[in-house]
Amino acid sequence: MKVLIKVFIYTIKNCTFAKIIFVREKLLNWLIFITLCVIWGSSFILMKIGLGDKMDVLSPYHVASLRLLSAGVVLLPFAIKAFKHIPSNKRVLVILSGLLGSFFPAYLFCIAETKIDSSLAGIMNALTPLFVIVTGISFFQMRIKMRQLIGILVGFIGLCLLILAGNSISLQYFGYAFLVLLATLLYGVNVNLVSKHMQGIGSLEIASMAFVFLILPCILILYFTGYFALPLEKSVYLTSTLASAVLGIGGTAIASVLFYMLVKRAGALFSSMVTYGIPFVAIAWGIWGGEQVNALQVCCLCIILGGVYMVNKK
Repeated sequence: MKVLIKVFIYTIKNCTFAKIIFVREKLLNWLIFITLCVIWGSSFILMKIGLGDKMDVLSPYHVASLRLLSAGVVLLPFAIKAFKHIPSNKRVLVILSGLLGSFFPAYLFCIAETKIDSSLAGIMNALTPLFVIVTGISFFQMRIKMRQLIGILVGFIGLCLLILAGNSISLQYFGYAFLVLLATLLYGVNVNLVSKHMQGIGSLEIASMAFVFLILPCILILYFTGYFALPLEKSVYLTSTLASAVLGIGGTAIASVLFYMLVKRAGALFSSMVTYGIPFVAIAWGIWGGEQVNALQVCCLCIILGGVYMVNKK
């Protein structure tokens, strides 16, 4: 009888300990999740700060180059190990992934935000999962289900309504909103490229090698666009440079590492849900920065996210 009691007490203690560990792991996953939403959702307002209040401090090319350059410098220690682990026949694809998934979108978003609100850019960024499906069907022989097709249609209906909602996009600046769509299209191509041709290569290895490769092009762009000739000792230029660097270090380098951790800990499905949190953080920052966000735009965001949910639902 005493033995049974001891076994019972031992079982209870171990079950309680297992529950504590489980809850702690869950809380840590959610902490990483919320951190990613805040970091990536803040990227759009940091671009605005980098450009300056009147878009006359740094150019879009300066902000994007500083972002990529700072990310590359931070990820430099990981690049040596990554170079050894990535097969030689995949290195060109990794560089291409860096161009499609980071280099071109960084410039497209910065150019777009010279004319459209950061909150609107954050909302339109939510279309990325839809473009993953669209580009997968178009270029990577992905099979589509009827539910996913309906989700794509719902998402694009939300986009069309968003364009009509308020005065955030005038006909004069419609081309700048199209740059955001082009960036999300490139994101979609990159996701399919990585998932189809880079199985077995870690996300951190892909990111570190890709960003380190971009260091030299970014330095050249900064040089030829006159960044180093600016009065960088002035406070406005220091603020914009710092915002651009934080955008690269936090929004690109650290966020990539955190996302890699979250995928390993909680799986790809839970990690992909970050898409739903980013636009709301971007909207909150936009309102704080004095941008006009109306209820119809928020409704359009919900329609877009509804389409994203239909596309990704298991």
